[in-house]
Amino acid sequence: MDMKCNGQKITKDYAIYNGDCIQVMAGLPSESIGLSIYSPPFGGLYNYSSRDEDLSNCLNYAQFFEHYDFVVKDIARITKPGRMTCVHSMDVPRPGTDNGHIDFPGDIIRQHERFGFKYWARFAIWKEPLRVAIRTRSKTLMHKQIVKDSSLCGNAGADYLLVFKKKGDNKEFISHSEGLKKYCGEREIPDGLSDKYKNWDNPQTNKLAHWIWQQYASSFWDDIRINHVLPFREARESDEERHIHPLQLDVIERCVLLWSNQGDVVFTPFMGVGSEVFGAVLNSRLGVGVELKESYFRQALKNMELCKEDEAQNTLF
Repeated sequence: MDMKCNGQKITKDYAIYNGDCIQVMAGLPSESIGLSIYSPPFGGLYNYSSRDEDLSNCLNYAQFFEHYDFVVKDIARITKPGRMTCVHSMDVPRPGTDNGHIDFPGDIIRQHERFGFKYWARFAIWKEPLRVAIRTRSKTLMHKQIVKDSSLCGNAGADYLLVFKKKGDNKEFISHSEGLKKYCGEREIPDGLSDKYKNWDNPQTNKLAHWIWQQYASSFWDDIRINHVLPFREARESDEERHIHPLQLDVIERCVLLWSNQGDVVFTPFMGVGSEVFGAVLNSRLGVGVELKESYFRQALKNMELCKEDEAQNTLF
């Protein structure tokens, strides 16, 4: 395939590209992707570069969605019928103070429905209020605001994982013949379940598999390890990149395990430091990712070198 990019690395397990995702996706065959996972730039909340191709470098919120339409349209083309695309998002604060929020997830939902996706599910990812208050310095989360005027108080808004399903019949069932066996989260597995049911082959009576599914099926994910992410600090370049925190691997791995088969191609158009590709390869899928920013791409190269499972457990975490 002819991929227009500035750099690439292709192995038997993954292919990553330094370039514009629109140009790279043009070289991907239609209906070839089993699953896609990504965080788009959050509707003008952060700016990553001054590049014209950069989706974060838009004049306003409306122009962002005009640009984003091209991404969603091509993801719809390359996704297999009946398969999922997962979008990480959040409510976006309106510019200025005391102006509330924009329903960014809602706009993403309506956009995907226009391009042939069914809105399938929404998962809220809990964020600890004090941690958010320290990071954002938001007055709405300060305790002194309760004392002064609580009409200006808000909350530590959740992140949202939006799941969309492409219209059509899924021709390759995503089967878990023995149920779910891998739990990605911070809760302790109840005593006795892990050892007794680890190699249990009957999904109907496998209590460990049922317990894992109960965690994943909840619409409120309060067991995500917030700092369980790939190394990313070396990818920072300047003050324009105030926001760089990769999507948590717990979120990525849950998507991969639930909505793809081993050997499926898992795609991300906004790769960042390689988290989605890493999570795919770690679970015996083929990862394909595109990243426009060279510093992020270089970090993704380093992170993927660590993606042997034994090294991942000992080196990264």
